[in-house]
Amino acid sequence: MEIVDLPHTRAPEELLHKHFGYHNFRPLQREAIDHVLDGKDAVILMPTGGGKSLCFQIPALALDGITLVVSPLIALMKDQVQALQANGIAAAFLNSTLTYDEEQLLWQDLRNGALKLLYVSPERIFSQGFLDAIAQLPLRLIAIDEAHCISNWGHHFRPEYKRLHILKERFPEVPVVALTATADAAVRSDIGELLGLRTPRLFIASFDRPNLSLAVLPGQKKSAQLGRILAKHNGQCGIIYCQSRKSCEQLAERIRAMGIRAAHYHAGMEPQERSTVQDEFIQGRCHVICATIAFGMGIDKSDVRFVIHWNMPGSVESYYQEIGRAGRDGKPAETILFYSYADVQRQLHFIDEVQDERYRAMQMAKLERMKDFAEAGTCRRKMLLSYFSEMPADDCGNCDVCKDPPKWFDGTQCAQMALSAVARSRGSLPVGTLVDVLKGTRSAAVQERQLNLLQTFGVGASISEFVWQLHIQQFIQQGLLTIDYKDNYHLKLTPHANEVLFKGRTVRLVSFETIKERQDAQKQMHTKEADRVAEPTDAGLFDRLKALRSKLAKALGKPAYIVFSDAALLDMCTRKPATMSAFLQVNGVGEYKAEQFGEAFLEEIAGVVAAR
Repeated sequence: MEIVDLPHTRAPEELLHKHFGYHNFRPLQREAIDHVLDGKDAVILMPTGGGKSLCFQIPALALDGITLVVSPLIALMKDQVQALQANGIAAAFLNSTLTYDEEQLLWQDLRNGALKLLYVSPERIFSQGFLDAIAQLPLRLIAIDEAHCISNWGHHFRPEYKRLHILKERFPEVPVVALTATADAAVRSDIGELLGLRTPRLFIASFDRPNLSLAVLPGQKKSAQLGRILAKHNGQCGIIYCQSRKSCEQLAERIRAMGIRAAHYHAGMEPQERSTVQDEFIQGRCHVICATIAFGMGIDKSDVRFVIHWNMPGSVESYYQEIGRAGRDGKPAETILFYSYADVQRQLHFIDEVQDERYRAMQMAKLERMKDFAEAGTCRRKMLLSYFSEMPADDCGNCDVCKDPPKWFDGTQCAQMALSAVARSRGSLPVGTLVDVLKGTRSAAVQERQLNLLQTFGVGASISEFVWQLHIQQFIQQGLLTIDYKDNYHLKLTPHANEVLFKGRTVRLVSFETIKERQDAQKQMHTKEADRVAEPTDAGLFDRLKALRSKLAKALGKPAYIVFSDAALLDMCTRKPATMSAFLQVNGVGEYKAEQFGEAFLEEIAGVVAAR
């Protein structure tokens, strides 16, 4: 591929501090930014709150021209553009909320070079005359956000995303960066291919969010358990995801009866009503949102202290994306999944209504993985990360399984039997057939493919079929095996499997008896105290700064976090800056915001310090 020399002047670190107030990039950010500035295509996977937007926003500021950002939702565009403008960045969105006159002014700004980033929906890309108009501008970069929407295997598939390959065809010399927070191996391979990217480099940051505690509670008597959870998080913000619109409304009403400011949010509401609820939550005037999956994508609220799933989602991707809305400020946050067999039945009912047989089978496989997570007897974080091809060395210590660990036994020999069978079949065994091979069962699938000739045929005959199923489930949870959705759901070895087969790595398994005990115990109602949010070093000053932030935000007609995040206020409490130079050292304080708000915050801090 020919590398295009894209003109850019300012150093990424300078732009990072000037506009965003940070002093250092997170892992992979600088590497991805340099790659994009070199004119190369990229696929970037970073968890929610991991800073993936900076990987195109910093290049957009450095490059001499326009960056086009494709985003799937109006609310998401609005939120990101508002945040950029608050940092002194010339950004705008083009969507159906604009009047004709507003659109004409926007195009005038684009032609005059007054904008750096333009956010549009995928539908807008294909509207009459749009690409011709963009071709007249100095287009330097294309960013496609929520890129998992392009894949049939993804959890938010959008058919119009599949046509976005036209961007690379129309502007082959312009680098394209595709970004997402949730994509398994099947989706990752689709993104670059379906967008027509040229040998894109894949950047994958760690999906680990150690500040999030993970817990699964029984789905019986949820209301009583919810009351204890909400009491523990009194005055803090949280999201409760429900499966239906009706349950959202009923649950919000029940929570309001407890004296807690709560609201519901779902796609059946009028757009203005949804927007009002969202703004109330972002600004902290509403503490609890009871919502369907229609709520949350791209909502940059950093102080969400808990996310509850009232019902089990249908896939690990959906679950991970939704819990990722908690604790984006890096402070401890709690995630709780209520799980019951009735939830599984509901999801199966939804899947049965899917007409496409291939898609229905894929949804079934993903539901099975979600069910495995809910019933896991091993570290939940390890299982969650292994789903995204990441394998931590140690248990997390911050999930309910780790806090009440099961009894283990050495399952290395069992693992070697199963992994060897998969290896000898060249990765062409689904779970059921693997069990047949290990048990020595001459099923139709075994005889048709002559799998009885494998050396591993029958090596595990003494172990029951049900226990083998549990063992294989744990091998998947521990990242030794993965399910290839694109290859008939066959099991594949991971690099970690080779460590077990050839390098002496041991494997721990939870016994059938222990799993049965835990499942029985899960039916009993219990809630453990989770870690509390870290308190500010100076609570009195923190409260004064929050009040000042609210006052300034109200005057601007903006959400409070647009002024400064809670994390920035906490750092102010620790540093207690007395000069503008010191104020600029606070994490989250850039030059633009320092100029806007610095004097007010310095005066407030000085007043509190002097009064003591």
